[in-house]
Amino acid sequence: MKKKNLLQRVIIILIVTLASLYIVVGPRHRPTRQDFTWSGVKNNLRNNIRLGLDLRGGAHLVMRVKTEEYLKKLAEGNALAAEKAAKDKGLPVTGARADASGGRYSVVLETSDASKLAEIRAAAEEKTDLGAADVWSASTSGNNVTWSISKTAQSALSEQAVEQAMKIIDSRLNATGVVEPVLQRHGATGSNQILLQMPGIEDPERVKKLMVVESKLELVHVISPPSPAPIQEYATEQEAVQSLGGTVPTNRRVVEYAKRNDANVPSQPPADPNAKKPSSYVVVESPSVVDGSELRNASAVSANNSPDDYQIQFSLKPTGAQKFGTWTAAHINEYMGVLLNDKVESIAYIKSQISDSGEISGNFTKQSADDLALTLRSGALPAPIQYQEERTVGPSLGADSIRSGVTASLVGLILVVLFMVFYYKGSGLNAMVALLLNMLITLAAMVLFGGTMTLPGIAGLILTIGMTVDTNVLIFERIREELQTGKTVASAVEQGFARAFVTVIDTHVTTIVSSMFLFVFGTGPIRGFAVTLVLGLLANLFSAVYVSRTIFIWLLNRKGRQAETISI
Repeated sequence: MKKKNLLQRVIIILIVTLASLYIVVGPRHRPTRQDFTWSGVKNNLRNNIRLGLDLRGGAHLVMRVKTEEYLKKLAEGNALAAEKAAKDKGLPVTGARADASGGRYSVVLETSDASKLAEIRAAAEEKTDLGAADVWSASTSGNNVTWSISKTAQSALSEQAVEQAMKIIDSRLNATGVVEPVLQRHGATGSNQILLQMPGIEDPERVKKLMVVESKLELVHVISPPSPAPIQEYATEQEAVQSLGGTVPTNRRVVEYAKRNDANVPSQPPADPNAKKPSSYVVVESPSVVDGSELRNASAVSANNSPDDYQIQFSLKPTGAQKFGTWTAAHINEYMGVLLNDKVESIAYIKSQISDSGEISGNFTKQSADDLALTLRSGALPAPIQYQEERTVGPSLGADSIRSGVTASLVGLILVVLFMVFYYKGSGLNAMVALLLNMLITLAAMVLFGGTMTLPGIAGLILTIGMTVDTNVLIFERIREELQTGKTVASAVEQGFARAFVTVIDTHVTTIVSSMFLFVFGTGPIRGFAVTLVLGLLANLFSAVYVSRTIFIWLLNRKGRQAETISI
């Protein structure tokens, strides 16, 4: 081969080697002298290579979205809205209920006049989601009209709820600053499970709580005589229900009130300021004036410049602000409550029209206020989240895994190199150079494509060592066979690489296809193994074929085309 072609090969190999070296150990900022010290190189290596949960430590969580609760709330909301729509048109509806038993979700409206069933159905479907034929199927029987969610629609709605929950969890993760989390679907179709891995997390309990906490915000009308009369409170829930005649109508709700000295609320100071105030109950109107879906922003601010007393200020979207402004203008001096997760946090009377902003006060700490504002901004989960599996990996255990994995890789590398040098003599050194370059290129590819190194990934690297050596063995043995037929060294090397190439491609393609199946059907650790192995095999095609052949060409150019021997 001409020296010009050899020079081109050497330049390509040097460029790939230097680029890979910089990608693996180079800084991601303007280089300083510190970056070229041993500690600087280790720090860059630590920052460049993303470590998985099993190596870095952190939390592994499997969550299930309780979609049955989502479907139940959907039925209950439509039952209330359907009753209101029918009554607004003066139709004789005597009752409404949502049935969520036995895996069946339906809405039932009762009437005293069966001849009005068609009108009731039309009125309800006009103002609610019950008119969606792809979700609800309607039927009549006696004095009742019933809408039911089909099994197909249940599955589709459940999938939507899980996807929405994943988006909200992802939004909360981004806001908390968790670095490189893994968030994906888990389990079989229909299991409604989500997998969350958080490597290197320092406070897993706080993040866990933020992931599943509800953030259902509602502004509601509190049923009470107007100001200056005090808020109508009840000592027990039963007492509040009795005030409604013993049963709670569909347009009322009895909720707990976190009793405290709210601003603008007439109240008597307690005899003992340090005494714990008992919770009470209030009756609120249903549905709410506006809810969290109309929220535009929420932030935690210090109340009265106190470091231990925070409140949440929120603002509403234009549609919510218009609705809220119209309602407050019509209810001056009446009481409005801030309902958070079905519990009244604060109550104030309306002095004048309020448009697009408000506040939630309740002696929050800075962290609890920040967390609450975060969950409000990210939106309410469509359904409760239930933890089904939890594993915590400590950083010390991850460090042990790294040491064990590196030790295994080095021992395997050294033993392979010793065998190759012993069995193939000088050509064994050729294989060693190709092997080391293969490892470097594989690591660089993982960094470049954002791959995560896991313990199975280290196993993939070790397997790559074996595949690289296997490739060299195929080539070297083929060269030996060509030499035994009496061919010259140059011809034997050329024919050895040419005829072994088909076998090398065949072994690599079959292994890569197998790895692709592992990636598609496997979970996190299995996919990590597959990714590392595929990158290693692709790097091997360059190092064991291109680089190794270049070394042979260089040796032959030194000895001349008529070289009689080669160390192999």
